[in-house]
Amino acid sequence: MKTNLIKVSVFYPNTEGKRFDMDYYLNKHSVLVSKTLGKALIDVSYDKGIGGGAPGASAPFVAIANLYFNSMEDFGASFGPSVPVFMADMPNYTDIEPVVQVSEVAG
Repeated sequence: MKTNLIKVSVFYPNTEGKRFDMDYYLNKHSVLVSKTLGKALIDVSYDKGIGGGAPGASAPFVAIANLYFNSMEDFGASFGPSVPVFMADMPNYTDIEPVVQVSEVAG
């Protein structure tokens, strides 16, 4: 993986009593994300949580999205204006409040 990329990770905590529709997320929301962010989005991965660190432990996150951009400028110019679109689609797949982290790929 190329270093110095900007990675935006969106974590969906695995919280009892909350819902997450993985099928909708992967087949509809991910398409919306790619189309909305356009060429600024250079790579993306979607993870489905299947377990925690200890044997038999639940995954701490039901899903994680990792979005990659060449620069903070590309991220800001594409992601900022897109947030209302993404938030409007959230009720279609989850009632979990996501946690977002912006990182620089260091290695």
